Amino acid sequence: MLGSRRTFIKQSLTASAYASLIGSGLLTTDAQAVWVVDHFSQATLSDTLTKIYHDAEITGSEAITLKLPRVVENGAMVPVTVSSSLPNVSEISLFVAKNPTPLAVAFKLSSAMEAFVSARIKIAETCNVIAVVNSSGKLYKARQEVTVSIGGCGD
Repeated sequence: MLGSRRTFIKQSLTASAYASLIGSGLLTTDAQAVWVVDHFSQATLSDTLTKIYHDAEITGSEAITLKLPRVVENGAMVPVTVSSSLPNVSEISLFVAKNPTPLAVAFKLSSAMEAFVSARIKIAETCNVIAVVNSSGKLYKARQEVTVSIGGCGD
């Protein structure tokens, strides 16, 4: 009896939280998790960037803050945050240069959201982690090299 009561309360709170987020406009109901297989396929970083952004120029920017450890013992679960002071940010994507699948995560942001995301990503080996931010239709990037002792993508 106690287990089913806890389950009921947990599910009720989860449903209430989703309803609040949808009602406030922070979470839209259209395509919550779109999986573009081509973007997450095994390829080089340059091939992946070309598939996603075509020939668009990606400019380096000091207005993007990419925070993650410079040295990690195990690349299986590396915490990373990205924030930006650029206006009208609609998308933030993270790429790991030497991973078998370079695109680690892509966030679509509503105009009501602050340009801040946080995630845990896998890093196969020592390489650059690149954040690409879409601001007012233009692409900006920040990068940081991460040294990995034990890779997180398997062999």
